[in-house]
This record gives sequence, structure tokens and C-alpha cells, in this order.
Amino acid sequence: MPVVVVESPAKAKTINKYLGSDYTVLASYGHVRDLPPKDGSVDPEHDFAMTWEIANDSRKHVAAIAEALKSDNALILATDPDREGEAISWHLKEALTKRRSIKKDTPVSRVTFNAITKAAVTEAMANPREIDAPLVEAYLARRALDYLVGFNLSPVLWRKLPGARSAGRVQSVCLRLIVEREMEIEAFKPREYWQVKALLTTPRGQEYEARLTVLGGKKLDRFDIENATQAELAVQAITSRALKIAGVEAKPSTRNPAAPFMTSTLQQEASRKFGMGARACMSAAQRLYEAGHITYMRTDGIDMAPEAVSACRDAIADRFGKDYVPGSPRIYKNKAKNAQEAHECIRPTDMTKDAASLKLREDDQRKLYDLIWKRTLACQMEAARLERTTVEIASEDGQVGLRATGQVVLFDGFLKIYEEGRDDVADDDDKRLPQIMQGEPAAFAKASLQAQFDKAGEKADAVIDDSAPGMQSNGAAVLSENGAVLATQSHTQPPPRYTEATLVKKMEELGIGRPSTYASVIGTIQDREYVRKEQNRLIPEDKGRIVTIFLLNFFRTYVGYEFTAELENELDEVSAGDLDYKQLLAKFWRDFSAAIAETSELRIAEVLDVLDDALAPQLYPPREDGSDPRICPKCGQGRLHLKTSRTGGFVGCGNYPECTYTRPIAGEGADGEERLLGIDQEDEIWLKAGRFGPYVQRGEPTPENKKPPRASLPKKGGAFLPGWSPDDMNLEKAVTLLTLPREVGMHPDGGVIKANLGRFGPYIMHQAPDEEKPVYVNLKEFQEVFEIGMNHAVELLAEKRANPGRGRGSAAKALKELGDHPDGGKIAVYEGRYGPYVKWEKVNATLPKDLEPGDVSLEKALELLAEKQAKKGGKKKAPAKKPAAKKSTAKKTTKKG
Repeated sequence: MPVVVVESPAKAKTINKYLGSDYTVLASYGHVRDLPPKDGSVDPEHDFAMTWEIANDSRKHVAAIAEALKSDNALILATDPDREGEAISWHLKEALTKRRSIKKDTPVSRVTFNAITKAAVTEAMANPREIDAPLVEAYLARRALDYLVGFNLSPVLWRKLPGARSAGRVQSVCLRLIVEREMEIEAFKPREYWQVKALLTTPRGQEYEARLTVLGGKKLDRFDIENATQAELAVQAITSRALKIAGVEAKPSTRNPAAPFMTSTLQQEASRKFGMGARACMSAAQRLYEAGHITYMRTDGIDMAPEAVSACRDAIADRFGKDYVPGSPRIYKNKAKNAQEAHECIRPTDMTKDAASLKLREDDQRKLYDLIWKRTLACQMEAARLERTTVEIASEDGQVGLRATGQVVLFDGFLKIYEEGRDDVADDDDKRLPQIMQGEPAAFAKASLQAQFDKAGEKADAVIDDSAPGMQSNGAAVLSENGAVLATQSHTQPPPRYTEATLVKKMEELGIGRPSTYASVIGTIQDREYVRKEQNRLIPEDKGRIVTIFLLNFFRTYVGYEFTAELENELDEVSAGDLDYKQLLAKFWRDFSAAIAETSELRIAEVLDVLDDALAPQLYPPREDGSDPRICPKCGQGRLHLKTSRTGGFVGCGNYPECTYTRPIAGEGADGEERLLGIDQEDEIWLKAGRFGPYVQRGEPTPENKKPPRASLPKKGGAFLPGWSPDDMNLEKAVTLLTLPREVGMHPDGGVIKANLGRFGPYIMHQAPDEEKPVYVNLKEFQEVFEIGMNHAVELLAEKRANPGRGRGSAAKALKELGDHPDGGKIAVYEGRYGPYVKWEKVNATLPKDLEPGDVSLEKALELLAEKQAKKGGKKKAPAKKPAAKKSTAKKTTKKG
């Protein structure tokens, strides 16, 4: 009975249903070997020999496979159908051969299937092959390159840039994209321009909007109306003339559906539509694949198997009718550079099943499957048929011209089920227009654009009172007296920060990395704290900027877009069998090792001087008063310099320690710049930025007072309390914060009651003379820290002492006992820090927000616990208890029995 090995127990469980008792199916739990993180794991001096080590967690899995081979002397390697999967199969064969579990007479074969369905698995088993050597060599080349870059470049960063954590062949290039985009944004100078539109009506009383395109007989360019005065003249020019329809042009057009998903486009669309990160997207897709719901999720391919196309067309006809099925199937050509790494597109394995019919429990899986199913069906549906209409409106003298555009959907086609998301804001040309006929008058509507005028006014920087007669102006807009013509102020916008979707798209365009690497690369630069994500946008941290500028100055070649893309092309040649991977490594190492050696000899001060000069335009922009931007704004004498610390780069005064001025490298006025708030009792009160966030401080450190009083700005749930952000901070608020901890008074039993702000919010504390530890009571409102009186404080402390509740290390009290689990053990509802939850053994499942603890039934609890266990997948489990003995594993279900 052959031993079949796959990566995960979930995949093992699924394919075991199709193979039955004739096979023993085991899981390798991912990669079984890796390069140990020490010097010499890749040896350039000995033809790039690589030393592999079986990970501690993998030893038992390899041992289980070896044990199975003692009685079943045939091995079938059925890992994923890509480079990583091929590598895992190769590692398994090598490891098992080394421990003599694979003998000379042991048949070893490789099978791959693009979808975990009975037909795909059965066909794969009938067509075994050898391990693909070029694909393995491409993996070895990538792994060696990543090791050589990371293991040799990271120590240089540690020594030269304290706080820098690592560099990587692809991650550093990805980081460069984000940092350079941020520098573009900072250097951007907005330009003012105005747009004018009119609200018009047909003779039949139907309203429509038109925008000004001709003024003074000349076609308008974007910046031709550049201030409020010119905008008022333009509004006057329109309102003083009679307008008529000069032309109406209706053009039929079609919109074709987008191609089916490959890895990168799936990540982009999941980010656009759900704000789902690349890592979360791939995790959900992996589980869908292992459950047999979709085809393999790491692919550069967009083609679809002929039988899948037929099934897709049948499903469309069945659901939407034959009108939605094109006369012939749509053909999409592969983008993959070589056949070895090209797979079918990402699609459902059963086109008839939508998300609802699968009854998926996990929200991410349900949303992602729905997206894949709709995109797949849409890609084989009829095009949408539209009619685009352009209406030209002009004055009799030709001095003024306006244009109205819109479209009508004549047949929705694929739009019935799916429309691709957009990274940028769509224009207004999709509006539907009423019936408009050439030669008829275009009168001003009686309705008003007042609401849009008022909305624009909310964003106005200043109010203009001297607007032209017959007009209103609010600084950001000009409205005609009849309310039908509106001019609005706009400014050019800087390029937007990357989202994970747009970053993946950019990396794909540049040829950097591969679909299988995008999620891990974007995750790594966030884990390293080089980049943070806010409102789905990627923003570089100071340490990320410093690392990028360092690499651009000392290792520019290796963070070059063209160099990285060319290296990817060469790796593709290796996987196609057209290039020797050791030649590729030798060529790379020759120049890279020289650059490492040269940089290692530099002193930190030399490195910082180079970075200081390179960052000068961003670090020291011109000041409004014309003073030297490098003179310290605090002491007025020292010069500002780039410095580094454990937490990243910053700008500091050269007169340290006499002057302690610092600010972030984002520039003056950025969050984190220290600011003098005023003088209190002859002490300077400062707003500063520290490792754990902004704080206020009384005075500066001196030999006599090394730790002057300071207080953090109050937060709740990670956000500043309203009115207490750095921008809101003033002298009065700072002095108030610096009164903490506040002595409320002497407790009747002895000891002082104090009020203060802590990690988890405001609290009071008191320690009686006979108590070993203080008693703490959390306060509900921040303001209570300053206002709570003795009577209330003593009362709260007495309640806490009478009902100490759950202390550290003590057991939680159940809110509701639900009964016994079918596998043994009590189930109950508890109150936790993050809300109520159901607990059984070591499984905790948080209650949905709409479910009260008192309403939880035993059946509902079992459902929630089952969902939580399913989410854990192949994670390491606790030592076996009674339920664990009954739980079946992939191996157990496949043994003879």
C-alpha cells in the first residue's frame, strides 16, 4: 500500500476521501528542511554547497513517514504543483534516503494535481513522473540567493544602523517602492485650479449637469482657471449667455470581462473589495484549496481547462439564461514566462456551487470564494453593451461651451454578476442622461447647486467677502445668483500611498518577486516595523527610510528594479532548464561580496554622514523665515544631524547633551517633533516623542535631576482620547497631566490613595499597612483621575476588596454553565478581557457581538467551538486529553483497518 505525502493534514484528509484504504496518506507539515541560520550554510568557496537541517518540529513528521515506509515500500510525493511543492518533495526524498528509509527497491514517484477533486487526484495517480530537477534547481538558486543576501547584508545593517533588523533580496526592493512614494508625496507642491459646471434642463423639464470646456472661444486646459477671481468671471460668462444644444453624439460600446484570477490579481481584488491583506488572502485561499473548493492558488496562469470552460458556460446558461453565454468560449492567454511555473487560473472546482451552497463558516473564506466564483463565471459571460452619449452645449457667440457625458447600459452581460474594482477614483462619465435633442435650448435649471456649494465651503481655507455682484463665494466655491452655475476649487493631489493591492500590482509590473512571494514579502516589512498600515495604506517608518537610503547609497545595484527583475528572469531560465543555477550564483556573489567587504570597513559616523547628505532635502527643507534649516530651533546654536538609535533614525542637535532637541526624520512639524508648550513655575514644559509614544515633560534632564517629571498622553484602545492628541496639547493640559500621580487623600485605615493613568487606562490604587500588595481599581472615565474624591475612592476600594474577582493566576468564574461536551469535559461561558467567550478544555471561542452570554445554548456553544477548532487547522495541539483520543488525524483515517 503506497505512502502518499502532501503538505498539510487538511489536504491529506481531503484527498484521502478520494484514494480510500488502498493508500496511506501522511502530511509533511510544510518544508521539512531548511538552511540553518549560521555562517557556512551556503558555501561560495565550495561550489555553493548547501547544508540542510531538519527542523525540530519536522523530525516527528519525517519519522512518521519513515515508519510507514517500513511496511509500505512505495512513496508517492503529492506536494503542491509549484516550485515550493517540488522543493518539498525533493527535500523529503533526500531526507528519507539519508536515513535509509528509501531503499534501492523503493519506487519513488511524483504526482501533481491543480485541484483536489476526485477526477484530478485519480488522473494524477495514473500519470506519475520524476521530480522536476530544473524546478528544484530554481528553488535552490532562490534559497541560496536569499541566504547570501540576508545573512551577509543584515549584519552590516546591525553594525552600521542600530535598530535595523534585516535586509532581503526582494523585501528591500519592495520597501524602496514604499519609501520613494512617501518622498514623492513630501516633495509634492499642490497647484490650484478651478472647475465650473452648470445645472441645465431640457424643454421637457429633465435636469442634467454639464462642465465648462470652452471659455472666451478657447478650449480650456486643466489650469486655465487658476484662482477665485477667474472662476467668478467664468461663472458670469456662462450666466450672461443663452445656451443651446450644439451637438449630440451617441456611440455604442462594449465592455469585456476581466480575465480569471491568478495569484496577484486575486490579492489585488481582495484588498480593493474587502481590505484583505495579501497574507490573509493567501491563507483563506489555501484553506479553500485544501478543502477541494478551488484550484491551486499560487499561479501566474490565467488559462482555464476546456472542461472547466464548458462547465462554466453551462452554469451561466442555467443561472442567467442563454443570452448571457457568448457564441464561443473566451480564451485568455497565459502571462507565465515558462510552462513549469504556469498553472491553470484560480477558479472553483464546481462551477454550479456558489458561496451560499458551500455553507462556509469562516468569513474570509466565504468572501474570497464568492469573489472567485463570480469572477470565474463573469470571465465567460457576454460583454456588456453600452451607449455612450456626449452632448455639446454652446452660446450663440461661441465664447462659452459646456459638455455633458453619460451612458446607458443596453445589456448588462457580465455586469449582472461582477465588476472589477478600481484603485483610482472613477470619473462622472457613467451618469445617465435624459433625452436631449440637437438645436433645442439648454436653460438653467430652477433647482440649485447650493448643497454642493455648502459642502465645498466646509473645506475652504478662507472666506471671500468681496465676491462679484450676483454671486456667492465661500473661498472654495463660487455660486451664481440663480444657483445653477457653480465653480469649485481643487488642488492637484500627490500620488497616493500604496495599498497592498497597488503595491502587488506595481511589483508585478516591474517583474519583482513572484506571486507566491508577494504575501510573505509585504508581511515581512511590516513585521520588521519598517512599514505600518493605516486605513489600508502602507506608510514607511523612520527605520524603513534609513535602511532604504543606506541600501541605495551603498548597495544600489541590489535594490535596483531592473537588476531584481533581470535576476527573476534568470531564475525563470533555471526553472526552464536553460541556465545552470551555480553559474547564476557565482556571477551574483562575485560583485555582491566585494560590496559587502567595502562597506564593512566604514565607520558608523561615515555612514551617517553619507545618509545625512542624501536625505538633506527631506530632513532640512527651507524654512519660511529664510533661516538656516540646519540650525537647532531649540538652542539656536547647534547644527542638526542625522542620528540613529535602537528604534530607528532621527534628527538631533549637535550640542547634545547640553541641548536635547530631537525630531523624526519626516521633517519639522511632523508627528514626534518636540515642542515647547510654555513656562510653568519657571520650568519649561515640553511635548516630546518617545519610544512608547508622545509625552509631556517638565524641564530638561540635569546632573541633579536626571529624570524630570513626565506623563504620557492618554489613550484608549490605541487611540488618543478626544482633545488629548499631540496636536491638541497646550500648556494647561500638559501641566494637568504632570500633576499625576495625584494624591486623592489618606485612607481611614492608613496609606495614601493615589489616582493615575496606566497601560489600561485611569485607575486608583491604595495599599493598607497590613497588605502585601496594593489594590487597584480601574476608573471608567479619564476625567475621574483628576476629579474623584475621597468618599467615592474609599467606596470603590472597599468593593474591590470585598469582590477581588479574577487576580493574576486565579481561575475565571463562569457566567453560565452549559453542560458536558460529547467528547467529555465541561462547557461554560466566561467573561474575558476582550468580551465573553465559550470555553471547553483548552479551546476558547469568542461570542459573536449580537449574542448575549445568557442566550448561549449548548448547541450554539458546540457550533462555536467546532468553528474555532477548524480555524486552528494543523497548529500544534496541547497534550492529549480525553477528547483528543477520539479525534481522528489524517494518518489515522488512512491506515488499514
